[in-house]
Amino acid sequence: MLSRLQFLSLVLISLFLIGCNKPESAAQPIPEVSVVVATPSDVPIFSEFVGKTVSSRRIEIRSRVEGFLEKRLYDEGTMVKEGQVLFQMDRKPFEAQLSAAKAELAQQQARLTNAEANLARVKPLAEQNAVAQKELDDAISMYRSSAASVEAAKAKVLQADLDLGYTDIYTPVTGVSSFARKREGSFIGIGQDSLLTYVAQIQPMWVEFSISENQIFQLRANQESGLVRSPESEEYVVKIELADQSMYPQHGKITFADASLSEETGTFLIRAEIPNPEKSLRPGQFVRAQIHGAVRPQAILVPQRAVQQGAQGSFVWVIEDGKTKFQTVKTGPWHGDDWFIEAGLKGGEQIIVDGALTVRPGIEVSTVPYQAATKTGKG
Repeated sequence: MLSRLQFLSLVLISLFLIGCNKPESAAQPIPEVSVVVATPSDVPIFSEFVGKTVSSRRIEIRSRVEGFLEKRLYDEGTMVKEGQVLFQMDRKPFEAQLSAAKAELAQQQARLTNAEANLARVKPLAEQNAVAQKELDDAISMYRSSAASVEAAKAKVLQADLDLGYTDIYTPVTGVSSFARKREGSFIGIGQDSLLTYVAQIQPMWVEFSISENQIFQLRANQESGLVRSPESEEYVVKIELADQSMYPQHGKITFADASLSEETGTFLIRAEIPNPEKSLRPGQFVRAQIHGAVRPQAILVPQRAVQQGAQGSFVWVIEDGKTKFQTVKTGPWHGDDWFIEAGLKGGEQIIVDGALTVRPGIEVSTVPYQAATKTGKG
């Protein structure tokens, strides 16, 4: 009989022989990947900057005369219309000044009438040598002096009438009112003490943002090299994204670009004008200003997840003659969910998007078209 050790040895040898006679495993299945064709096309692009809404006209409402503030005739923070009276000063002192000026005018007109009558009497007598020449000269001088006094009195009446009119303080523009700096009963002076409130015109609205010197140089270089094509007549369209990431429905245009570089920030100030018919934009809001109109001619876009990083930099997997191939590329800026490819692809290549992590060079793959939503991006 076999010993226990001999029996175990026979069992192990049998298992080894069974393992050696096991048939080879089935061939690996062909991996399935999604692909996109690199197609050159003119791609609209935009640049984005952080901006701030500014009133197109911010008017200081000031008093033009000294006196006591009697009434505030508007609700603070509300819309006020052009010509609407916002404040009223005490009119009584100004009415008294106007009455006094009118009385002085009447007095000077009476003196002029008397001087005119005196000159009319003296002049024919002087022609007949019935009176001395000095009397004629005095009569002429009195007439001219009285006439000048009448003109001065008329000016005082006009000034007093203007001062009385200035007691009604109105807004020259339609806009949003600020809070009142002075209260009823306050004495209003001239100069710095005359500020009563502000009115901000918000239709249209301005959006101000800054462009750095380097960005200007880069834009010029891209235009000169043909990488970027500007719109005709440099008519860029300005769109703004609000704080809640929604797009404001109205579009505007650039109306001002500062000629000099700010020494404090090293940037150029740019201003855009945006229609605001619904008055929904208010001064002081932070927005993202998007400058549309430029185009990248014959650009190639590749989905971001199709681009991988390796020891030699960025690369993609392409399918050539039915097999996978490693291809290095030079990427540009993002464009929504895609990359601009600035070098490495000529167009027409099949680029693997989904499933790229499962492939290696020179293998066959099964392909399906890649589907993605088209988005406008930055450039």
